[in-house]
Amino acid sequence: MTQFIQLHLLTAYPPANLNRDDLGRPKTAIVGGTERLRISSQSLKRAWRTSEHFESALGEFKGTRTKRLGVDVYQHLIDKGVKEKYAEKWASSIAGVFGKVKKENPLEIEQLAHISPAEWQDVMALADKLAEENSEPEKDALNLLRAKTKAVDIALFGRMLASSPAYNVEAAAQVAHAITVNPVKIENDFFTAVDDLNTHEEDAGAGHMGDAGFASGVFYQYICINRDLLVENLQGDETLAGQAIAALTEAAAKVAPTGKQNSFASRAYTSYLLAEKGAQQPRSLSVAFIKAMRDADPLAKAIESLETQQTNFDKVYGDCADARKKLNVQTGEGSLKDILSFVAD
Repeated sequence: MTQFIQLHLLTAYPPANLNRDDLGRPKTAIVGGTERLRISSQSLKRAWRTSEHFESALGEFKGTRTKRLGVDVYQHLIDKGVKEKYAEKWASSIAGVFGKVKKENPLEIEQLAHISPAEWQDVMALADKLAEENSEPEKDALNLLRAKTKAVDIALFGRMLASSPAYNVEAAAQVAHAITVNPVKIENDFFTAVDDLNTHEEDAGAGHMGDAGFASGVFYQYICINRDLLVENLQGDETLAGQAIAALTEAAAKVAPTGKQNSFASRAYTSYLLAEKGAQQPRSLSVAFIKAMRDADPLAKAIESLETQQTNFDKVYGDCADARKKLNVQTGEGSLKDILSFVAD
């Protein structure tokens, strides 16, 4: 049966604007009739997969998301001595393998394409061959996409190529939007900047004025990993799958989105993490926070509510996991090291 790994995290952030909407204000969601702060799954996944933790553990097996593949290939061909008109034509042909190129700029792909390390190597090897032979790519040589490829971020978070659906990869990790367990009220930070060369002899006013939205709260985060699908996506490499799960878990516990970090220094480690393993149908514990926490100590109350919800699910449905491991910073219980060993096993 399919093996699932589920992660439940509670992370407290001070005043912050980690993930902004189109107006520059913190993203929100209405949950249980109250407004909560929200961090989108897209923002979280990008922060994790581009983090130093992910890079140091899995850099050799990380893919690249870009529209600019053709630009890199073009420059590579130019550096190899290929004439500009041929370099542009050949680079556009190669970029077109990974998605439809833009009419106004044939070196750029219309949508972001997630390219595995092996595919990138094949691209550059082909570019070297074209430069050496000074000939345009043959049709067979443009078979650069791989249905099975060892890129952990593609295996975890999936790949969608509208123009080449046969090479799509189903994501092995499902990531929920993080929401605060407590209600929030977004405040505005009015700020001014002073011109250092202004002597105030004529104008004592500010050189710039603006405002930035912010709020704080305890976020609940849920992640579900289909381990069997992850192994399949990684061509059966069990060891690499374990490393990927451990790297994702560590990043989720330690890495915050980068939004407005210079203004708020809102970095935080997870205060509570519950990891579960088993073949049972996965379920989030977000229902524990349908009613907003209004306690003076929302973190302690959130931990209590989450553990009560987990216990009650087990009582009603039977054991919802075969094994569990947790850490609790408030009580000094457990360790991240033990949890990483637990999820990677």
